[in-house]
Amino acid sequence: MSVHLYKIIQAPHISEKAALAAEAGNQVVFRVAVDATKPEIKKAIEKLFAVKVVSVNVLNVKGKVKRNRFGDVRKASWKKAYVKLAEGQEIDFADAV
Repeated sequence: MSVHLYKIIQAPHISEKAALAAEAGNQVVFRVAVDATKPEIKKAIEKLFAVKVVSVNVLNVKGKVKRNRFGDVRKASWKKAYVKLAEGQEIDFADAV
């Protein structure tokens, strides 16, 4: 497999909203590279997990400003992708470990 695929898909995003999306709409949420496009994300998911992707929605998450003893620090901005899988398809992350 190409190393480029692992640079596009960085990690699954685990949150309460992601769990609700997984239950309701057969969607999986991933943290992806900031410069990744929808077709690249779709191709990477289909190759890495051997599933059929119906659609991909992306969301740019702005980095928050946090305060610490050194002053204000800006966290990095990142991108997440909501990937809708075909009916009957699923990604099991427990097998990947």
